[in-house]
Amino acid sequence: MDLEKYHLAQGPAIRTETIPGEKAKQLLDAQEKYESNNRSYPRSFPLAPKRAKGTIIEDVDGNQYMDFFSLCGVVNVGHGNEDVLTATRAQLEELIHAMDFPTETKLAYIRNLNQHLPESLNGKVKINFCGPTGADAVEAAMKLARLHTKRNLIISFQGSYHGMTTGALSVTSNRNSRKGLAVLNQGHHFAPFSYCYRCPYGKEPDSCKIECASHLRNLLENPHSGIDKPAAVLMEPIQGEGGIVIPKAAFHQEVRNICDEHGVMLIHDEVQAGFYRTGKMLSSEHFGVTPDVVTMSKGVGGIGMPCALLVIKKEFDTWGGGTHAGTFRGHQVSMAAGNAALHFIEEHQISQYVTEAGALLFDGLNTIKKQSPFIGEVRGAGLFLGVEFVKNKKTKEPWPEYCVRLRQRLFENGVLIEVGGYYSNVIRILPPLITTRNMLNTFLEIFDRVNSEIAKEYLDKVAIPV
Repeated sequence: MDLEKYHLAQGPAIRTETIPGEKAKQLLDAQEKYESNNRSYPRSFPLAPKRAKGTIIEDVDGNQYMDFFSLCGVVNVGHGNEDVLTATRAQLEELIHAMDFPTETKLAYIRNLNQHLPESLNGKVKINFCGPTGADAVEAAMKLARLHTKRNLIISFQGSYHGMTTGALSVTSNRNSRKGLAVLNQGHHFAPFSYCYRCPYGKEPDSCKIECASHLRNLLENPHSGIDKPAAVLMEPIQGEGGIVIPKAAFHQEVRNICDEHGVMLIHDEVQAGFYRTGKMLSSEHFGVTPDVVTMSKGVGGIGMPCALLVIKKEFDTWGGGTHAGTFRGHQVSMAAGNAALHFIEEHQISQYVTEAGALLFDGLNTIKKQSPFIGEVRGAGLFLGVEFVKNKKTKEPWPEYCVRLRQRLFENGVLIEVGGYYSNVIRILPPLITTRNMLNTFLEIFDRVNSEIAKEYLDKVAIPV
């Protein structure tokens, strides 16, 4: 498998004396003048992209960066993947916008999606295309659950991220994202997630009895829990923005049991962790559970084309025509790109490669952890990894400022990563699934060096106990 040809370069190259360079600075200044204050990522790292291929983004000054967060987890098969581009260009010439009329392109994509789903869902589902973003899919899934069950409450989890529209934000737990909004949609409740490094019940692995799942059961079975019977439980099988939090399989299985016993729909949000990000089409396959509805976006658009969809078990596809319409749910170019990406993944055995590449990265980060006084935990599945930083490994006091500094220094060294986590103290690592082993090793070398430099600066300055 020759993956090198899909990349603009095989590693980072910083060519200007300062970051950002002169041309990038001009664009960033113009952006600040003309674009809304709502912009966010340029505040994290001042990047002005010119072109991108594979894992490499080149800015307007010719600096080349390794994109290790796939620009928000979108470009799973790499920026501008030539194989996918060929199908995309052909579709662009033939038909772009088709509302929800049937087309050969759409039906080919639906059939292929089914083939890639786990056996428990393959051929047993309907596909519903939504508006262009993951939040649209989440809104649609919640509406379907409420209509199907004739109930209103949605239970989601602490640490969750489901989008920024009003309904999706209502089930997103980050208080900073909700700040200043006095009233969001009604009918939501947050339950504790299976976050073993920071167990909300203070348990250790040998004393854990999946108390977080018991909490959910109590909410549904205790007449004095204070909540009504929910329409659905909505969860990310692996929390992404929450810091790549990987729950116990027993937690997932118990949540599935509780939903079955009480006639509650189980919705999995696979917008970020799905589409082979973890080595499998759905991250829930790692836990042996099957949801009733799946929300997907990001990777399903192939190379960054806007696309979002629901995978719905047939027995739950009970809403009527036009119940959840949307102008751009028939974007043919997105479907062609998504379908071509699935063919690419199958042809190049990307599923197996992600598992092997993820193990390389996980082992490398754990080796670094042993030498680092401030890395509390490394966790991940496939190429979906998180590194949690703490001031003290015993107290586990979060250290978000360290992560901000590390992100900036990695950027100056030609590497893009993102920060997340309950306390904004987790480095999130999500490279394109075609990132070569040499690139992964280059990343580990840079990460180790930069992290060691920062750790030394802090130790010399504040002598923090380890």
